[in-house]
Amino acid sequence: MAATMRIKLALVQLMIASLFVATSGFGSGAPPSTCTKPLPNRPYHGKDSTIESQSLSNNPYQIVASGNTYRPGSQITVRIQGDTFKGFFIQARDAQTNQWIGTWAQTPNTKSYAECAAVTHADPKDKQLATLIWNAPTSGRSGKVYFTGTVLKDYATFWADMVSRVQ
Repeated sequence: MAATMRIKLALVQLMIASLFVATSGFGSGAPPSTCTKPLPNRPYHGKDSTIESQSLSNNPYQIVASGNTYRPGSQITVRIQGDTFKGFFIQARDAQTNQWIGTWAQTPNTKSYAECAAVTHADPKDKQLATLIWNAPTSGRSGKVYFTGTVLKDYATFWADMVSRVQ
């Protein structure tokens, strides 16, 4: 009887822990599949989810780049700023071809995915500002780049398809 009770208690604890993990969202950043899923650059809450991106007309966040032109080996600083946010997923794209381009320097509390020129948050803490460093390809041509992606206020409240502005 005591063994049965311990098993039931363990199952209840496991269910509660599962709920906590599910509600905490993408605490360690967006997964690599964010690059290629049905709606790229935004959280995937499952195929039957009714959670949608907020309208960009009421977006409290900005993606601000220090420039939009690059030459081999150059760097551009990108800032995410605005209200407090939990996470982000940003990609660099060539303005001429719309292809993923470049890599991201390792900055505090971020992780990057070189396979799709993306960077994401690496912790669940509230953020007021994220400062990111994009690295242009070390060889090839010069060109123009833009930065696009999603900022999450929380798991269910996010703004997708944001595009950087230059300042």
